[in-house]
Amino acid sequence: MASFFDVFKSDFVKKQFIDILQWTEDSDGTLAWRYPMLDMEIQNGGTLVVRESQMAVFVNEGQVADVFGPGTYKLTTQTLPVLTYLKNWDKLFQSPFKSDVYFFSTRQQIDQKWGTPQPITIRDKDFGAVRLRAFGNYAYRVADPKLFHTEISGTRAAYTVAEVDGQLRGLVLQNISNAIASSGVPFLDLAANQLMFANALSKELEPAFAKIGLKLETLTVQNLSLPEELQKLLDQKIGMGMIGNDMGKFMQYQTAQAIPQFAAAAGQAGGGGGSIAGDAMGLGAGMAMGQMMAQTMQAGLGGAHAAPPAAAPVAPVAAALAPAVAPVGISPDEVMSTLEKLADLKAKGILTQEEFDAKKAELLKKLV
Repeated sequence: MASFFDVFKSDFVKKQFIDILQWTEDSDGTLAWRYPMLDMEIQNGGTLVVRESQMAVFVNEGQVADVFGPGTYKLTTQTLPVLTYLKNWDKLFQSPFKSDVYFFSTRQQIDQKWGTPQPITIRDKDFGAVRLRAFGNYAYRVADPKLFHTEISGTRAAYTVAEVDGQLRGLVLQNISNAIASSGVPFLDLAANQLMFANALSKELEPAFAKIGLKLETLTVQNLSLPEELQKLLDQKIGMGMIGNDMGKFMQYQTAQAIPQFAAAAGQAGGGGGSIAGDAMGLGAGMAMGQMMAQTMQAGLGGAHAAPPAAAPVAPVAAALAPAVAPVGISPDEVMSTLEKLADLKAKGILTQEEFDAKKAELLKKLV
C-alpha cells in the first residue's frame, strides 16, 4: 500500500511548473487577462515578463499582493512567499495558498464612439431649456490596474473593451449637461467652438473615469446638432461677429432682409393675385414693417449707439405708387376690393388716415 509520502510525491510531480509568465496579446480589445493556473504552480526562480503597454497584478488569497510595471522580474520564495508548494515542501502537505496573475493592457483604446440616441435637454443661462444632439469619439487607457481589477474586471478570465463600452458611453451622456453648466461659458459659444465644448466635457469626465481605474486621453465632438430656431440665432451671432460692433449696419441689413418678406406676406394677405394694386400694397406694407423693425431694434439697444438716418416716411412712397394703384380701365369691383384692403391696412396702423383718404379719392375718380 502506497504511503502518504508516495501519494503526495506523485501528485506533486504531476503538476506543471511555470518557468515564464507572460502575455502576448493576439488581438485588440482585451483590457484584462488572467494567466491560466489550473494544475500549474509558479516555479521558484521563475520569470515574470511584463511588456511595454502592460501591467501585471498578483492576487494572493483573494487580495492584491503586488503590482508590476513593464520589466522582467525573478520570482522567488523570498520575494513572493506562499505563492508555490516549495515553501511547504518539507512539511509534506499542499500549500493552502492560491495565487493568480492578471495582465492588463495599458495602451490607448482609440476611436470609441459616443452619441446621443435621442435629443437631450440642457439648461442655458441665455436660452433656458435647449435640446441638442451630438456625437464624437474618445480614447482611454487602464491607468490603475489594481482599482480596475477590484471595481470592474474582477476574477474574470478576460475582460474586453466591448464589455465596458456601454458604461463609459453612459458616463459621457450623463455629464454633458454638467460640463456646460460648470464651464460658465454661454451655450452658443460652446456650440460655435466644438473644441471648447470637447475640453469642457473632458474636464467633467476625467474624475468619473479615474474612479474605475481608467484615464481619459482624448475626446472629440464631431457634430453638434441644434434646433433650427437656435441655429438661426447662431448664424446671426456669427454675422454680427463679421461686421464687428457697427449695429447701424446690422440693423440696415436686417431691415433690407425683412422688406421683401413682409411685402410678399402683405401681398398674399391682400389677395393681390399678382395685380398692380396688390403689389403696391405689399411693397408699402413691407417698407412700413421694415421701418418699424428698425425702430424697435434701435430702441432695444437702449441708446448705446447712434441712431441710423431716419427712414423715409411711408406717405411719399405711397404717393409715388399712386398712379400704379388705380390704372386706367380698372373695374368697379376691383376699386371696391382695393378700398377694402386699404381700409384693413389703415385699421392695422400701416396706412395713415391721410394716405387712405388720398388713395380713396384717386380710386373713386376712376369710377366717374
